[in-house]
Amino acid sequence: MATPQKRNSVEIEKGRSTEYNKNDTSGARSSLRVLFTRLIIVFGAMYITIVGLRTVKNTGSLLPLSSWSSCRGKILGSGSHRNFGTLPTHYTLPSGDRIPSIALGAAADKGQVEDAVKKALQVGYRHIDDAWAYRNEKEVGQAIKESSVPRSDIWITSKLWNNFHAPEDVEPALDESLKNLGTDYLDLYLIHWPIAFNKESGPNGENEYCFNIRRIQNLTANPLKIKPAVLQVELNYYNPQPELIKWARENGLVVEAYSPLGSSREVGDLLRLPQIKKVANTLSITPAQAVISWQLQRGTVVLPKSVTPSRIEENFKVVQLPDDLFYELETAATSHPPKRVVNPSQAWGLDFDIFDD
Repeated sequence: MATPQKRNSVEIEKGRSTEYNKNDTSGARSSLRVLFTRLIIVFGAMYITIVGLRTVKNTGSLLPLSSWSSCRGKILGSGSHRNFGTLPTHYTLPSGDRIPSIALGAAADKGQVEDAVKKALQVGYRHIDDAWAYRNEKEVGQAIKESSVPRSDIWITSKLWNNFHAPEDVEPALDESLKNLGTDYLDLYLIHWPIAFNKESGPNGENEYCFNIRRIQNLTANPLKIKPAVLQVELNYYNPQPELIKWARENGLVVEAYSPLGSSREVGDLLRLPQIKKVANTLSITPAQAVISWQLQRGTVVLPKSVTPSRIEENFKVVQLPDDLFYELETAATSHPPKRVVNPSQAWGLDFDIFDD
């Protein structure tokens, strides 16, 4: 495993910060806890990443896919269609960290996720979105270790579970994820859900945290020295949240889209929608590629999930939508009442919705 790059990090505990300087030695795994360059705290409507940064730059480079040129040629040759610029491979933070614009969502069974991660890295993914609660960090770490891709080239995310929000529980939880994944640092460490559970007894509403526009504004208020830079929320055709994306862009946040194809129950119906099939047929791509490309073109990082090799590869082959087809799909998605497809409030036995104001 490649030696991690030198990073400065800050650990946050309920408003207190303690700085650590990390000096890596070649070929040795440090026992020090390395979190991020400068400062990353994570919250979210599912999760929001707060980085000690104010602006984000879109690199505007093409995705390095072997199939890109042929797909792009079909679009450029489609007569009246007019194209935007190019799709981003990364979003570059002022610190120099580069977040890949497509990630493999790793919420999968232990017996499937290792092969899925290996396939994703082989195809070209360089962003793996995992979590302690998925109970598969060891398998994900093993897949990364056995790949030929250097650790420093892979953006690894894991997540802090709801029972471990107390300051004294965060570091042990992080240590466990680092050990499971076989790495000395995480590129992102996320608070998995906007609610804290009692450590012993499970869900408890008194420690609810949820982030919508109004609540995120509290984090971006002028008195704060550290402001959010990345916001990860549910974004898909059923729940496109254009106002949130607009607000985030105006305030210098990159938006990451989880469940971009909806939940597993909705994917089939979504990909059969006439408006999505029209875009796919026009450009000779699949409906899933049309949706993921649309999400990228909205300016978001996209986190599709699959354990099927052909779909993992399919989801990474994105294309630039002509602007007329993009706006047609955007209009269709934003013309119906929004429907959140991922909401665990009822399953957790809560008497409130964690996403309500």
